[in-house]
Amino acid sequence: MASVAFKLVREKEALEGLGSNRNAVKYLKQDFEALRKQCLQSGTLFKDEEFPACPSALGYNVLGPYSPQTQGIIWKRPTDLVANPQFIEGGATRTDIRQGALGDCWLLAAIASLTLDQEILNRIVPKDQSFQKDYAGIFHFQFWQYGEWVDVVVDDRLPTRNGQLLFLHSEERNEFWNALLEKAYAKLNGSYEALIGGSTVEGFEDFTGGIAEAYDLKKAPPDLYKIIQKALGAGSLLGCSIDITSSAETEAITSKKLVKGHAYSITGAEEVNYRGRPEKLLRIRNPWGEVEWTGAWSDNAPEWNYIDPQQKKALDKQADDGEFWMSFSDFQRQFTRLEICNLTPDTLSSDHIHKWDMTLLNGKWQRGSTAGGCQNYPATYWTNPQFKICLNEPDDDHEGAASEPCCTLLVGLMQKNRRRQKKMGEGLLSIGYSLYQVPKELGNQTDVHLSREFFLTNRPVARSDTYVNLREVSNRLHLPQGEYLIVPSTFEPFKDGEFCLRIFSEKQAKTQEMGDVVAANPYEPHVAGKDIDNEFKGLFQKLSGEDCEMTANELQTILNRVITKRTDIKSDGFNINTCREMISLLDNHGTGTLGLVEFKILWMKIQRYLKIYKEVDTDFSGTIDAHEMRNALKEAGFTLSNKVQHSIAIRYACSNLTIDFDGFVACMIRLETLFKMFQMLDKDKHGTVQLSLAEWLCCALV
Repeated sequence: MASVAFKLVREKEALEGLGSNRNAVKYLKQDFEALRKQCLQSGTLFKDEEFPACPSALGYNVLGPYSPQTQGIIWKRPTDLVANPQFIEGGATRTDIRQGALGDCWLLAAIASLTLDQEILNRIVPKDQSFQKDYAGIFHFQFWQYGEWVDVVVDDRLPTRNGQLLFLHSEERNEFWNALLEKAYAKLNGSYEALIGGSTVEGFEDFTGGIAEAYDLKKAPPDLYKIIQKALGAGSLLGCSIDITSSAETEAITSKKLVKGHAYSITGAEEVNYRGRPEKLLRIRNPWGEVEWTGAWSDNAPEWNYIDPQQKKALDKQADDGEFWMSFSDFQRQFTRLEICNLTPDTLSSDHIHKWDMTLLNGKWQRGSTAGGCQNYPATYWTNPQFKICLNEPDDDHEGAASEPCCTLLVGLMQKNRRRQKKMGEGLLSIGYSLYQVPKELGNQTDVHLSREFFLTNRPVARSDTYVNLREVSNRLHLPQGEYLIVPSTFEPFKDGEFCLRIFSEKQAKTQEMGDVVAANPYEPHVAGKDIDNEFKGLFQKLSGEDCEMTANELQTILNRVITKRTDIKSDGFNINTCREMISLLDNHGTGTLGLVEFKILWMKIQRYLKIYKEVDTDFSGTIDAHEMRNALKEAGFTLSNKVQHSIAIRYACSNLTIDFDGFVACMIRLETLFKMFQMLDKDKHGTVQLSLAEWLCCALV
């Protein structure tokens, strides 16, 4: 219950701007400024109780408390290691990054690349931190995490052995910004060990909030050069590399002076007129400097003499700075991999670049309600979260027929918090997504999930690549204008997980979650005393006694007597609380009992619920599965969101995700009671009610 309330509060805070790059969430509610001020006033150095300098911060297995790799480790502050520690010495550069005894080279490569963009680096590493002015043993860093920016505080106690930093360190022994950044990222993910193994693009995304896409240059799409031009125009980060086939090739230099297994940056794309024909060029930077491409279009190459002199002057700088030009065709031949990190609209402050429009949607796969698995499981696939996206505006420069305008999308599906769960033995789930075109007749339908029948008769128009256990899967899509349904899923059903779905579009796209409407129109039989036959009256009088008022205990006795005689449905029997709630629903006189008419109405409701229950029980097991509950609720007149569906599964389904008949009726009665109560309180019909604490308790305890 408390977790539900907490999530509702966080959703409201997000709407108010908390988690944006200008108003980062304080991770674990630790306020850097307040903590530093407190330490300065007390004259003490900060000790982070949320990520203490002890074995648990190192890891749980390879770096666990009893591992040989963690023996002899001593946590020390920089002031204990060198005489004059510096946060940043001479600016943060690539050469500051030196890997230690931790397998997180993917993270180091991302950090090193980001030193090339001062604006982004200043966001991650806030200024005005030092070991001189206002030093209190506390530092902070900001990271993007699944749709929001978080500010992470750490103390400066770092793991050392024999007086040397154990993990990430700088070439300059007295510089510590990078080691502290690594510690903050380890804290965010639970431990240093949680950082072992990963992809550079994961680091890119957590440092920028961007969405990454990768291209194998041997299988590049025909419009790749245009993609690169647009990415550069949008301020994206672009990296390229030459794959190695063995460790011996690492940093090997080719005959044309390109370094294998090394990360390059793409910084420009220009087309020139070369000998009467267009030539596509790329400007590439080796961040280490010095070693440069010596082939066509390199510095002072003869090709420059055959283009417009003004273009030559603007492009051919002829400096030994690690930056060079090469033809796009040579680029595709020489390099093997291209990675693009497309930035969110709020990452860059410049107004001179074209920025993507971005939509972020959060969701969950929850066993019993929304963890439907892939299309191989048609019985449950349709219960996955569903999101509708409306593409009304085509790209400005779309290719193809004018009658079929095209919209470019980048769709990324990212699973959340899996690194933190590694110590519990939880790995990455295999994830993917599919897009379906929404038929015009269903264009305005947003209140309920599209049914199983829809997915049996409609094929996806686009999808992610093969289901894979990566943190994020992303694809660039080109689609005609129209409305589409995106269904994210795990490969197998019944796998719990959280995700965020990000949609980058060249023009604004409207999105919404399907089935996020909550409404009710339950069965309400109209009964008058004269309509009740004598046989039913006689039965009631016999059951209710001389006062002709049925109590909860009497109701429980008759219902369980009837249920035990049936072999087609399974039930543990109605408990007394359910019977009390049935009476509360229909007791208009406040007597706590049911009269003849009220009992007849209840009996008709139960008969109606029995009919629905048997219709939904397609395998004649006598129970219904949690995912079948969605159909049953719909037949009973209830339209519920995924969150409510999951609450029902938690409350009424057994561990094997089945719901027996008494649980089903209890759920229906509870829903009717809650809707009826809300409608009575919502006098102005605004869809909201305001209650005092006492009023809330009275309602909740009914």
